[in-house]
Amino acid sequence: MFIILRNVKNIFIHFRRTVKVISLTMIAILIILGILSLFYTPMYSVTINGEFVGYTINKTKLQKRINEYIENGDEENTAFIDAEYLPEYQLCLLKKNNQTNDDEIFDIIKNSSTTYYEYYAIVEGTEEKYYVSTKENAEDIINQLKEKNSNNVSSLAYTQIHSTELKEFSDVDTVVSALYKKKVVVATSSSYSYAYADMSYSAPDIGISLIRPIDGYISSRYGMRSSGRHTGLDIAGSTGTPIMAAASGTVEKVNYSNVSYGNCVIISHGNGIETLYAHCSQIYVSVGQSVSQGETIASRGSTGNSTGPHLHFEVRVNGSTVNPQYYVYQNQ
Repeated sequence: MFIILRNVKNIFIHFRRTVKVISLTMIAILIILGILSLFYTPMYSVTINGEFVGYTINKTKLQKRINEYIENGDEENTAFIDAEYLPEYQLCLLKKNNQTNDDEIFDIIKNSSTTYYEYYAIVEGTEEKYYVSTKENAEDIINQLKEKNSNNVSSLAYTQIHSTELKEFSDVDTVVSALYKKKVVVATSSSYSYAYADMSYSAPDIGISLIRPIDGYISSRYGMRSSGRHTGLDIAGSTGTPIMAAASGTVEKVNYSNVSYGNCVIISHGNGIETLYAHCSQIYVSVGQSVSQGETIASRGSTGNSTGPHLHFEVRVNGSTVNPQYYVYQNQ
């Protein structure tokens, strides 16, 4: 019994000494930390692309500021920011007289980034004429010119721009006023109207019979306009409507483009006779392919310089265009 009591006493004494040592150690650590805190503070060393650029105390706040800039930018019509490098952080203990420079670090990121802007160009033919800030403004301009029956509406379109250069924007009314062109008087012969006609009434003999490549209404005829010669016949209607070969021949050219004719097909019928089918949404033939009259070669669309779905149809004789209405759509 005595031995047990003595062991218990020894364990208690040992425990008390241990607690005392731990307490003294903790006090010493706190004293050391207190002394260090008088002269030192935890900071983050910041490097960009391996180069030291400064210090920050709150890396979370700094990084949040950088992320918000990359996501939203700080200028009108910013599409996105391409940041080449992002900062890296290393925790360290530094003397309190070391200065932080969050603003300078942010400016380094900002100045090394590339800003891409989003806006819309109003295009006439292949030329960008005016710029507006929103798609709604661009659509409003085209719609107003359509309502005014502007003579150049078939050559007008808008396109989305992503660029590092921000253009000067014009307001809707200014653009509509600048682009509006009054239609010329329609000349009439007998019971058939030749809008903007500059043709003789003797159709060249092309030696083949053509069929209508597609059904629809004629939205723009062949001939002279105030903006220049319209070299074909525009047949408007629904997107996706099949386009047929007007005559048998060989596919001479297939072109995919977002400007001018857009997606187009040229078929050679021999003896210098060609037909062209432009602004297609889909093309189903390839260069060198033989096609039969009435065979589906493409579908109607609005690619290239187009303000709505239509087929731009041309007839060419030895490289020169002639009025397709000599041969098809005579009663429209």
